[in-house]
Amino acid sequence: MSDDVEADLREQFTDAFSGADFPVSSQMDLVPALPQGPGTKFESGDFSVTAMELAAKLGSSQDFPYEDVESLVDDVIEGLKDNGMI
Repeated sequence: MSDDVEADLREQFTDAFSGADFPVSSQMDLVPALPQGPGTKFESGDFSVTAMELAAKLGSSQDFPYEDVESLVDDVIEGLKDNGMI
C-alpha cells in the first residue's frame, strides 16, 4: 500500500465522519453524517469499500466511544492495515 492511498483514505474518512455529532458511541451514530448513508464509498487506487462494508469488517477494531474524528479515523486506518485491506 502506498502512503498516497492511506493519506487519500484518511482525508476521505475525515471529511465523511467530521459531520457526526461527537462524541459517538456506536457505528450507527456515524450514519447521519455520511453523504450516501451506509452506501457511501471510499476509494483510492485499487481500494474501494462502502461504509457498510467498513462497519462489518472493522467492528471489532473500533473502540467506541470516540470523542473526535481524528481518533476515529486513526482506528479505521489501523483496522484496515490490521486486516490486510490496505
